[in-house]
Amino acid sequence: MHIKETDTLLFIGDSITDAGRDRTDSASLGGGYVHEIARTLHAGAGHGPAVINKGLNGNRVYDLEARWTTDVLDHRPNVVTVKIGINDTWRRYDRGLISPVDEFETCLDRLLADTARKLAARLVVITPFLLPVTPDQEDWFEDLTPRTDAVLRTAAANGAQVVRADLALHRAAEAKAAAELAPDGVHPSPLGHRIIADAWLAAVDSRLLGEQG
Repeated sequence: MHIKETDTLLFIGDSITDAGRDRTDSASLGGGYVHEIARTLHAGAGHGPAVINKGLNGNRVYDLEARWTTDVLDHRPNVVTVKIGINDTWRRYDRGLISPVDEFETCLDRLLADTARKLAARLVVITPFLLPVTPDQEDWFEDLTPRTDAVLRTAAANGAQVVRADLALHRAAEAKAAAELAPDGVHPSPLGHRIIADAWLAAVDSRLLGEQG
């Protein structure tokens, strides 16, 4: 996949995508990986594709489905990136709110298939991730690992490009403390967001990484 200046890139997901964006300003990209990707895409002459951030903190996959038409389809993007899953796991452990993996997978599959059918859009899926900073977070992998597998299956079934944010951050955690990359194990630091952005750029259009320097 090569990103073109005429493309419209839409990112949707939870707080990791949201990253503090101003929801009263449609041009706001927040301070996270979406902003970092846009900054790279618009480097140099300042021209580049349109970038839209529709992340919303606290969202699970079912919340995405409830707003998919207005927040994705109505914008007519031709590249759609989805980052979801960690809240579907987290809510099990902090609120006892279960998101069965099979239902999660069916819902995500429905969103991707519907988008491809209605928009003929190129699809990108970012894997959920966790960098445990407390002992109890280690237990979350019981839920998160099969959920990540479900994300990968759904991406493959719909021809979506996969961005392995989980692998990129785990590699980085071999040299850095987990809390330096995600202070609470979930929400990335600026460095963590840059790593996700670079993983997206490498997976989606590796030429862009070479243009940064």
